[in-house]
Amino acid sequence: MENKIPYKIYLEESELPKSWYNVRADMKTKPAPLLNPATGKPMTLDELSVVFCKELAKQELDNDTAYIAIPEEILDFYKMYRPAPLVRAYFLEKALGTPAKIYYKFEGNNTSGSHKLNSAIAQAYYAKKQGLKGVTTETGAGQWGTALSMACAYFDLDCKVYMVKVSYEQKPFRREVMRTYGAAVTPSPSDTTKVGREILEKFPGTTGSLGCAISEAVEAAVSHEGYRYVLGSVLSQVLLHQSIIGLETMAACDKYDIKPDVIIGCAGGGSNLGGLISPFMGRKLRGEADYKFIAVEPASCPSLTRGKYAYDFCDTGMVCPLAKMYTLGSGFIPSPNHAGGLRYHGMSSVLSELYDEGLIEARSVEQTSVFEAAQYFARVEGTLPAPESSHAIRAAIDEAIKCKETGEEKTILFGLTGTGYFDMVAYQKFNDGVMNDYIPTDDEIAKSLANLPKL
Repeated sequence: MENKIPYKIYLEESELPKSWYNVRADMKTKPAPLLNPATGKPMTLDELSVVFCKELAKQELDNDTAYIAIPEEILDFYKMYRPAPLVRAYFLEKALGTPAKIYYKFEGNNTSGSHKLNSAIAQAYYAKKQGLKGVTTETGAGQWGTALSMACAYFDLDCKVYMVKVSYEQKPFRREVMRTYGAAVTPSPSDTTKVGREILEKFPGTTGSLGCAISEAVEAAVSHEGYRYVLGSVLSQVLLHQSIIGLETMAACDKYDIKPDVIIGCAGGGSNLGGLISPFMGRKLRGEADYKFIAVEPASCPSLTRGKYAYDFCDTGMVCPLAKMYTLGSGFIPSPNHAGGLRYHGMSSVLSELYDEGLIEARSVEQTSVFEAAQYFARVEGTLPAPESSHAIRAAIDEAIKCKETGEEKTILFGLTGTGYFDMVAYQKFNDGVMNDYIPTDDEIAKSLANLPKL
């Protein structure tokens, strides 16, 4: 092993970022604004504040402030589990026999097992500061719901979580972690909300989706006084909070003169990918450096690679604002694959705009291929990855193999944003050889896209 680069790189406490970075400030073409579905006009601060905490609504609308100071209370909480390590994957490099240097930013060193806590604590803080009773949210695989339940417990807030039904059934232990932290967890779609009952009537027997769960959580928030809705991905405010990942990574890279050529992240709604790449993208947009960015999504829910760039509802029940994004249609219900956190029909408006400009590449991968990479990584690097993060691992291995074939000595960086210890049903199905791949047909996607809102 090379001695000059440690296996794990940690920043000193004094080196930790004190502000979040807003990549929108450096984008020449800003993301299209959220639209009010009733009027077709951009959402105002007052309109957004009915659903979101007011300070978060301000962050959502801010396209110009490059750096936003992180409140001291949040910085103090971050110290529980940050800095997160930047790891040199020496063992993976050796096993692959590649000349590439491989690094990964590991965000699984907290009870939620993922990066989601970075934004959950911020959103809970602003809810508490506003004097609210509690918040509502959705969760797919459960990492976001777990993170939010932890953050709400810290600030003594009520937490209502609508969990995608297939994940509720596949991941009972993650559900119980949420309940341990005081959250009320409901499988979605449910009969506890008007929109849930409508979805169940229209799609009887559905296993749910993040779009369904979002609809229920929003309805629950606006129908209970003293509550607001919070979201774990997609929104610009979430990418802002998650920029702590990329800022730490960039600081560690600069400290050891590491210059990534390729930066890879899994892509569902965009929080993981956006958080990792935003500061690096800022350098690219300012002409200070160049990187190849790769978004990796499941073949069963391919919003970037097969979706349409258009205004669409952020939720299946069509109660949320309209966002311009790469979408499969808000009515698209993905197959019940095991990467629950990536089962969303659309993509962050920020990332969608960057992708549309050709600044990000995208590829889709099938879940059996993803689990092959996950198992290989676990055996050689010793960490059991979440199915979501394993999409990035798949692409990182593929890139490293290309380097072996061409002799190129590239530096590859990817985000390992979650552990897989609550995903053992998925690993069991893979190990038993009964895991299937499902890829939606062109007709299925076209049928869903035909229902995009007419503006």
